[in-house]
Amino acid sequence: MEQDRLLNQLMDEKLRYLRLLAEKYPSIPSVCREIINLKAILNLPKGTEHFMSDIHGEYEAFYHILNNAAGVIKEKVDLLFSQRLSEQDRQEICTLVYYPEEKIKLLKRQNIMTPYWYKTNLKNLTELAKLLSSKYTRSKVRKAIPAEFSFIIDELLHAQPDEDNNQLVYHEKIIETIIDIESADAFIEALCRLIKRLAVDRLHIVGDIYDRGPKADKIMDLLSTHHSVDIEWGNHDILWMGAACGNEACIANVLRNNIKYNNIQILENSYAISLRALTLFAEHTYAGLSPMDAALKAISIILFKLEGQIIMRHPEYDMKDRLLLDKMDLERGVVRIGDREYELNDTYFPTVDKDNAYVLTNEEQDVIDDLRTAFMNSHMLKKHVRFLYEKGNIYLCYNDNLLFHGCIPMDENGDFDGMRIGDTMYRGKEYMDYACKTARRAFFDTYNQSNNDFMWYLWCGKNSPLSGRNMKTFERTFVVDKSTYDEPKNPYYRFYQQEKYCRKILHEFGLDSSISHIINGHTPIKVAKGESPLKANNRLIVIDGGFCRAYQKTTGIAGYTLIYNSHGMRLKAHQPFESVAKVLAENKDIESTSNFFETESDRVMVKDTDSGKVIHDTINDLELLLLAYRRGLISVGKEL
Repeated sequence: MEQDRLLNQLMDEKLRYLRLLAEKYPSIPSVCREIINLKAILNLPKGTEHFMSDIHGEYEAFYHILNNAAGVIKEKVDLLFSQRLSEQDRQEICTLVYYPEEKIKLLKRQNIMTPYWYKTNLKNLTELAKLLSSKYTRSKVRKAIPAEFSFIIDELLHAQPDEDNNQLVYHEKIIETIIDIESADAFIEALCRLIKRLAVDRLHIVGDIYDRGPKADKIMDLLSTHHSVDIEWGNHDILWMGAACGNEACIANVLRNNIKYNNIQILENSYAISLRALTLFAEHTYAGLSPMDAALKAISIILFKLEGQIIMRHPEYDMKDRLLLDKMDLERGVVRIGDREYELNDTYFPTVDKDNAYVLTNEEQDVIDDLRTAFMNSHMLKKHVRFLYEKGNIYLCYNDNLLFHGCIPMDENGDFDGMRIGDTMYRGKEYMDYACKTARRAFFDTYNQSNNDFMWYLWCGKNSPLSGRNMKTFERTFVVDKSTYDEPKNPYYRFYQQEKYCRKILHEFGLDSSISHIINGHTPIKVAKGESPLKANNRLIVIDGGFCRAYQKTTGIAGYTLIYNSHGMRLKAHQPFESVAKVLAENKDIESTSNFFETESDRVMVKDTDSGKVIHDTINDLELLLLAYRRGLISVGKEL
């Protein structure tokens, strides 16, 4: 029966594909070996997935949680050594794994490094690496081993006791020789890199790498070297992507955010974007203000003008309520918002012509032209944004989970909402796909004004799936009455509390709503006020708990991350990170608590994952190739 099924698939088109496959597997033994290998892989435990969101430029905290794999490494150290080593000794091993180079330098200054120390730690690290490698094939582990010590580490990881302990003596001699020839420091660093790589098989960044904190560029550099990562764009990421596309309103927003949060070094030092033209213009236009306050005011006015131009070009955005520059009465010091007037905190707007409120002056145009050229010509920014496009998307379906940063826009009735473009109304998954396609066209295709404008809409639009709220930037900048600052959220943020609506969303994306989850970022969880990151009977998990220092007073913690391994899902709640120096000197890790909210009755294996589905298809193709060889439909070649 199985052969009949396979024979029915051997059509001409399939045979053409199999002939290509035969170039990789040119003989019956080579096909058999690969089938055996792949079927074995299907029965290994799934790798650990680590989900992080809303990093907001906080490089040190991000780097530490990446190094400690959200506590996974400490758990493995405790599992191995809790009966043999003290808590202090176990934490010393963890710190060595997190920061091997820095820790070794510190211990050398303290005259702690002895042959005994090296031998003990080399054995401990090898044992830890062996435990973490147990869920992977030897082939995958070999590919992960740092090249400079690949053969030696491979030998140590697969030491087995034999009748006369010859192998163990052999491996003892390897370790002694590593120490004798003064290669132990480099070898420890290589082992630690391997341990960290094996601890997490896949890293998911659910949006907002940029803004607030000062070192988003260093985070991007780090992510670009990661072995397996995907990124679901956040509204702050799309803002920088829009700036790299040359969108002037996005550029003005980037400038405003970074001046406001005193992060101009990322612009000038990291991306070589000079603020000279802006600051010179601001100093003579707003002479009564300090240089940075003048620059912030100047770019804010330019921003509101540019946003107004986009809004007037696109009535489909339905954002005319954001046109407020022309609603100001500067003689009376008020602005009309809706059907009410509100007091302004500033009435000095020398570049705003009431009759042409959204037209830039010649000087303002010169400033934005200069900035646009700088953004478009920044080699490092282009490199980082290209990486965001290569590894990123608006959403991702992965291993039965739906990942996105912001929201799936909904209306007041809980139905999917979106935007009408021409004669087509885009909603739900179709709207998310349209948004992603348009964002890609803005960067990769020939310049198109509409696609370019849409990058700004994704940052702050009324129904943007990345924003999810109506921003009140003008009010927060120039209006006295704080009641105008409230930024209404999309109804999604009410409905996502209810399981039936989360199931509806999962079904829209073709996922099994009884087992799948929505993994969301974007909205800080106010733990201090009793808010939970688990919503809708655990169908939805919000993992933005406040990585950003600016949010921590509100949230009460320093972020959530999510771990999904073969045993189930658990949230890790993290306390604020102090410093790398504190970790090195005191072995002081980030304090984290773990909540195992969903445990699998049977371990999740590779066969249950998306990779498993691909492997199943590959096995089926290889079985067809094997049958074609045996039936003489394809000639057997020669193995290289």
